[in-house]
Amino acid sequence: MDLFNKNSNQNILPFDGEVLNYGLILNNKDCQFYLNTFLNADFWTHDELAMFGKRIKTTRKVAWFGDLDHQYSYSSSVKHAIPWTPELISIKNLIEKETGEVFNSCLLNLYHNGNEGMGWHQDNEKELGKNPVIASLSLGTARKFSFKHIQTKQKVDVVLEAGSLLLIKGETQENWLHSLPKTTKIKFPRVNLTFRNIYN
Repeated sequence: MDLFNKNSNQNILPFDGEVLNYGLILNNKDCQFYLNTFLNADFWTHDELAMFGKRIKTTRKVAWFGDLDHQYSYSSSVKHAIPWTPELISIKNLIEKETGEVFNSCLLNLYHNGNEGMGWHQDNEKELGKNPVIASLSLGTARKFSFKHIQTKQKVDVVLEAGSLLLIKGETQENWLHSLPKTTKIKFPRVNLTFRNIYN
């Protein structure tokens, strides 16, 4: 099933989870301001993943922010939160107002072009608790984001434009994988902000 970005706030998953599509919550001017701010920031680091018993440094870059010195572990890598920037606080406040949720941390991913993406995975680390709520805001070039049910293999694709917001909650992480597919057609960067709660 293919979905383009519609501001419906309705669940785009057919069963076993909740992914609410809020559509565009930022205008073009704000999107460009935040994108330029983050692209020129000095907080980015290359991500490191454990693959086949080796440590792999990705071309994709990441940054981890939080209320306190929260730790977030995935793929045998531990991130220590750095203090919020004013821009991130503004976005966080907007997302909390839109969704009615409250978040204490945010993982930023910088994809320089379509050659960088994320394979199928779940955000089910113990620090996130059971049935985590994650708000995902996109900036930069539009990219396809995919979900795949673990048992049935049914797929749902959604195109995420700059300024669009997804709220992922319920049993989604238990029953669905998600990915950002690579594509040679995309030549421009995308910054993804995923607000979440860490319990440690």
